[in-house]
Amino acid sequence: MNRKKTLSLNTKQSESNQQTLGKVWLVGGGPGDPELLTIKAMRVLSEADIVLYDSLISEEILAMLPKKCTRIHVGKRCGAHKMTQVDIQKLLLTSARKYGKVVRLKGGDPFIFGRGGEELEYLMEHGVEVDIVPGITAAGGCAAAAKIPLTHRQYGNALMLDSGHTQFGDYEPSQNPTRVFYMGLKQAGMITARLLGDGLCESTPVALIANGTLPNQEVHTGVLMDLPRLAERYSASGPALIIVGEVAAFAARNQIQMSRQAVA
Repeated sequence: MNRKKTLSLNTKQSESNQQTLGKVWLVGGGPGDPELLTIKAMRVLSEADIVLYDSLISEEILAMLPKKCTRIHVGKRCGAHKMTQVDIQKLLLTSARKYGKVVRLKGGDPFIFGRGGEELEYLMEHGVEVDIVPGITAAGGCAAAAKIPLTHRQYGNALMLDSGHTQFGDYEPSQNPTRVFYMGLKQAGMITARLLGDGLCESTPVALIANGTLPNQEVHTGVLMDLPRLAERYSASGPALIIVGEVAAFAARNQIQMSRQAVA
């Protein structure tokens, strides 16, 4: 009987700990111009209890933060790191245990060379709810400022973004690039055949995102060999992107975590 009570108490304590965790927003601050912040980013920042921000965040953007908000500079510049990535992730978890609304503010977009994927993965593993607020990428913002179209039907119908360095220091061309196809549902069979012909593995993760960012967003996951079937099945769902690459597996993992949270 006592053992049952102890187990029940431990379970309640565990549930209580889960309930006390705050939520983390990974927010893209854009390429620098404060007027390029999204409306959603500004709303999330205005409600933040604590903001962990990078070196690339301008003083104009920092001035928009509420006065009551705690601010921690965790910025990294080449050769001068205030905190390691591991330390930043631990600080995010500690902050989520202390504050209700935690913002990780990054330059550009959190998921375009912003290490947002690593932070998302770490927080998900520790049961923290995470939301992503995309930002205008450095590539998109800076090219637009220079009046350079990154895609053009006559001059270039593909775009590759490269980090210029690796976690090991020296630059090496990527061996597993992520491929994103716009308006590719009707060409899914041809795309699959071409990628397989280029040597891509049949089990490479894929994700099909219909009505992205909208309330009726749908995310469907599988592997490369599934892509034609997925595209045919969901072709009526609305505008869709096809993402091919190892990172597409994050979508399936997120769906599993959401299912677990719904059951709990």
